[in-house]
Amino acid sequence: MIISKMRTTRFIAIMAAMLLSSTTVLAQDAMTVVDNYLIAWNAQDASAAANILAKDARYYDSALGETVKGRAEAKSKVIDSFMNAAPDIYWNLVGSPVVSGQHVTFEWVLGGTNTGAWADGTPATGKTFRIFGMSAFTIEGDRVVRQADYYDALSFYKQLGLM
Repeated sequence: MIISKMRTTRFIAIMAAMLLSSTTVLAQDAMTVVDNYLIAWNAQDASAAANILAKDARYYDSALGETVKGRAEAKSKVIDSFMNAAPDIYWNLVGSPVVSGQHVTFEWVLGGTNTGAWADGTPATGKTFRIFGMSAFTIEGDRVVRQADYYDALSFYKQLGLM
């Protein structure tokens, strides 16, 4: 009976260790996907960034005030818009991300010089901008299935001289 209890305890300990290690792997994989996404943005590679999104991804941008549905629409309405309007765009983490399983959340700074027109037809202002915000991602496999970006659009528009 003592041997049986020891085996049961050992089995439970092994299963717990496996569960914890698989959660850690999920978190590392989720962060790797987000890191690759940021690398694509910072390389100004709209296609590479969009290809990290799932085909049916949901992308919420607080300045748009709506959820963009699907990779193609996210690329045209958000990714291309920012990269065309600010070809020198950068998007960097601020502090440490919070990673839990397939969810990644972090604060960031995004900046560049507005030398191109925005997707809505707003002409370039030639002004630089630097805004702070936060994003929440949900990852499945090697794809972003949900992204939500929150930032102070008023400050952004003021920096561009649009308000």
